[in-house]
Amino acid sequence: MATLFPPRSRPLDDPRLPLAIELVPMRRRHIPQVLDIERQVYPRPWTMTLFLSEIVQRSTRFYIVARAHRKVVGYAGLMVFGDEAHVTNIAVDPEVHRRKVASRLLFALVNEARRRGATACTLEVRVANHGAQSLYHQFGFAPVGIRKNYYSETGEDALIMWAEGLQTPAYGERLEQLARRIPEPRQVRVR
Repeated sequence: MATLFPPRSRPLDDPRLPLAIELVPMRRRHIPQVLDIERQVYPRPWTMTLFLSEIVQRSTRFYIVARAHRKVVGYAGLMVFGDEAHVTNIAVDPEVHRRKVASRLLFALVNEARRRGATACTLEVRVANHGAQSLYHQFGFAPVGIRKNYYSETGEDALIMWAEGLQTPAYGERLEQLARRIPEPRQVRVR
């Protein structure tokens, strides 16, 4: 008797399991769905114009989306100048939080930063966003300072975090260990 995967008794989209997604480069056609998520998670969302200006700068920018069933459920961006990278944004549709989407997006960003020769990566995160901070710690990001009132719309401070030594064998080993816990896909599918 053949075994079916997943078993018929288990729902195909069990919210306790990682979401089946694909990671692809962000394109203009994805931006309306990206903006839907942006409006749900940020008090002052980026505009279509801003996203368009970012995705065309391919030599210094890297923007990706996570899609599930043809719907954008998350996105992330990276800026790389010289040997430093900066995570510009990372967001996931609240309906699919805790499904390993952000982990896979961040994994792809860090790999791209390494591919482009970055030795360090930085980001800002709300001081109160402990869930995101926990994820960033797994990737070696450590707090180095505070930007007072960084989020002007809410008056919240930002925690500045850095991950250093991206090109070292120790960091490569960290990524290998993370890969064992983070489901595929972790790389962007190029079309």
